[in-house]
Amino acid sequence: MPSSSRNTALLWIVASGFFMQTLDTTIVNTALPSMASALGENPLDMLPVVVAYSLTMAMLTPASGWLADRFGTRRIYFLAILLFVIGSVLCAASQSLPELVLARVVQGIGGSMLLPIGRLAVLRSVTGEQYIAALAMVSVAGQVGPLIGPVLGGWISQTMAWNWIFLINIPIGLLGMAAVRRFLTDDALEQPPPFDFVGCGLLSLCMAAFSLALDVPGNGHQALLSGGLFGIALLAALCYIPHARRRQNPLFSLALFGQRNFSVGLVGNLLCRIGSGAVPFLLPLLMQLQLGYSPLHSGLMLLPAAIGGILSKRWVVPLVKHFGYNRFLLVNTVLVGTSIASFGLISPGWPLALEIAQIGLFGCCNSMQFAAMNSVTLKGLGARDAGSGNSLFSMVQILAIGLGVIIGGGVVNLLSASAGEAAVAYRWAFIVVGLFTLASGVIFRALEAERQVAAAR
Repeated sequence: MPSSSRNTALLWIVASGFFMQTLDTTIVNTALPSMASALGENPLDMLPVVVAYSLTMAMLTPASGWLADRFGTRRIYFLAILLFVIGSVLCAASQSLPELVLARVVQGIGGSMLLPIGRLAVLRSVTGEQYIAALAMVSVAGQVGPLIGPVLGGWISQTMAWNWIFLINIPIGLLGMAAVRRFLTDDALEQPPPFDFVGCGLLSLCMAAFSLALDVPGNGHQALLSGGLFGIALLAALCYIPHARRRQNPLFSLALFGQRNFSVGLVGNLLCRIGSGAVPFLLPLLMQLQLGYSPLHSGLMLLPAAIGGILSKRWVVPLVKHFGYNRFLLVNTVLVGTSIASFGLISPGWPLALEIAQIGLFGCCNSMQFAAMNSVTLKGLGARDAGSGNSLFSMVQILAIGLGVIIGGGVVNLLSASAGEAAVAYRWAFIVVGLFTLASGVIFRALEAERQVAAAR
C-alpha cells in the first residue's frame, strides 16, 4: 500500500480510538442516575464508576510509551482497543455497582494506552511537514466525543437500557482492531530503554492512596483510615525522590521540577482541572435530581459548553499574544472559577436562557484555559525532557478529573447527610470546586514573565 494511503488509514484509526475514549468519558455522566436506579443505588454512590476509570488511566499512562517501544505500537494499540472493548462488554453485563467498578478498571487499562500510543504511532509514521495537520485531525475526534457524548448518553438512558452506552463501543472497537491488523506495522525497538517499574509503582501508590483518602468520610474510625491513606501517599511520594536521584533513567527526572514554568504550570493545572473535572459529573446530577430534567434534556443542556469550547479555540492565540500568558491566565482563571461557582445558583425556576449562558461561558473560558495552560507548561521543555514532561503532564490532567469528582461528590454527600437539603449541598459543592479553580490563579502568578510570548498550542 502507498505510504500516503497507509498514513491516512493510520490517522483514521487513531482518531477513532481517541473518539471512542472521549465519547466514553462523557457519555457516562448523563446516564449515572439511570444506572443507579437500575442497580438499586443512590446516584451519588455512583462516584466510583467515574473515579475508577480516570484513576486507572492516570496510573498506567506513563507505561504506555515503554510498552510500545518494547512490543511495537501495532501490538499494544491492538491490545488497548481489545481491553477497552472487553471492559465495555463487562460494564454492560454488570449486575451490581462493584462489578461495574471493576469493569471500568478494565476499560481504564485499555483507555490509558489509546491516545498516547496513537500519538506515538502518528509521530513515527508522519513526516514533520504533515505532523501538525495530522494531530489537528486527531484532535477533532477528541472534540466531537464531548460534543455528542452527553446528548447520546441522555438519549440512550431515556429510550433504551443504560447498558447500551457501553455496547456501542463494540462495533467501533472491532473495526478498529481489524484496521490495526491491516494498516499498522511492527516497530518495536530491538533494545528499548529499561522501564522504571519501581518509580511507576511508587507514584501509582501515591495517586491511589491520595484519591481513596479523599473519598473516605472523615469521622470516627474512618478518619483514622483516611489519615493513614494520606500518610501512605506522602510516604510514597517522598520515597520516589531518593529513588529518582539514584536511578539513571527514572520515570520522571527531578530536573523537570527545576524548570519554573513547568512546575508552576503542573500545580496550576491540577488545581484548575479539579473544578473543571467536577462540572460534567455534578451538572447532570443537579439537572436530573434537583431540577427534574430528563436524561436527554440534561444532555442537551451541556451542548453549549461543548460548542463554546470548539468556537473559542481560535481566540486563544491572539489573546495570549496581546496580553501574555500571565495576565491572560489570571483573568481567564477568574472567569472559569466564577462560572463554576455560579452553577450553585441554578435552582427550580431559574431562567433557562441564563442557565444556557452560564454553561456556554464556562465552555468558552474552560477551553481557552486548557489551551493556554497546556502551552505555558510544556513549551519551555527541551528535547530531552519533552517526552517525560508530557507524560507526567498527561497523568496529572487525568488525575485531576478523578479528584474533581471525588471532592465535588464528597461535598454533596457530606452536606446532604448533615444539612438534610440536597439543594444546599449542590450549591456548596460548586462553590468549593470553583474555589479550587480560583486558587490556581494565584499559582499562575508565579510564572516567569515573558517579553515575547510564544503562540499557544
